[in-house]
Amino acid sequence: MRCSRYAFGPNRLHYCGPDANRQILSHIQEEAGDPDLRRLLAEFQTMYPYLLHIAHANGIADPFAERVVEAYWIGNELLENISQKQFYRHLREGLQLKNRLGGKAFDRLTKKIEQGAVPHHSFHVLDIWKRTGHEEREHTLESMDSCRVSWGEVTQVQGPEVTVSIEPLLYAGGKLYLGDPVSKTFRRNLEAEFDIEQLQPGQIVTIHWGVLCESIRPRQAAFLRRYTLRHIELANQTL
Repeated sequence: MRCSRYAFGPNRLHYCGPDANRQILSHIQEEAGDPDLRRLLAEFQTMYPYLLHIAHANGIADPFAERVVEAYWIGNELLENISQKQFYRHLREGLQLKNRLGGKAFDRLTKKIEQGAVPHHSFHVLDIWKRTGHEEREHTLESMDSCRVSWGEVTQVQGPEVTVSIEPLLYAGGKLYLGDPVSKTFRRNLEAEFDIEQLQPGQIVTIHWGVLCESIRPRQAAFLRRYTLRHIELANQTL
C-alpha cells in the first residue's frame, strides 16, 4: 500500500507503470493490498527492479516489504548493505542502462558508485538525466524537482488543500542545490490513509509528482535529506 502511494503520481501522468491508474487509485482508496495490486506495481519498469535489487541484496524475500519500500523512496540502513558490485550489476543488467544510455554516459554514471551512490530514488532522478519510463527523454529542472521525492512541513490545512514549506530544487552557476523554503499548496488526491486525512500543521509530509504521499517522522526526513543531498552533490560532478 505504501509503495502504491508513491507510484500513483507518475502513473497518473502516464510516465511510469501500466495504464491502470483508476485501478491503482481504487486499491489505495479501499486499502486493498492484494495480489492484483502487487501485479500492477510489478509492471513499473524502473521502480520494481530497484525494489527487487534492494530486497535481494539484503536477503529479503518480498520486494514490497515495508523496509524495502522505505529504503527506495525515503532511505534507510538497507541501502548501506549493498555492495558496489551488486549495484553496478543492477544498473547494467537489471535496468540495462548501458544499452539505453550509451557506453560513455554509463561509465560516468557508474563511477559515482565508488563515491557513495546508492539505489535510492533520488539517485535515479538526479544522476540519470534521461527518464527511463514510457518516454525516454532528458529531465528538465522542473521535472527533476517533481520526480524526486520532496518533503516539507505542513503550515496550513484548509479543506482539501494543504500548504507545505518545501525546499525547491534550483540551478545556478552550473550547479543544482536546494533553495530556501517556500510555501506551496497541494490538493489531497489520496484520502484513504488516515495520516493524510488528518494532517495538522507541524507534521512532515512527502510529495511525489504533486501528490502528497504520506506523513513521515523527523528521522525519516533526515534519511531523505541525506540521500537527496548526496545525489545532488554527485550530479553536480557531471553537469
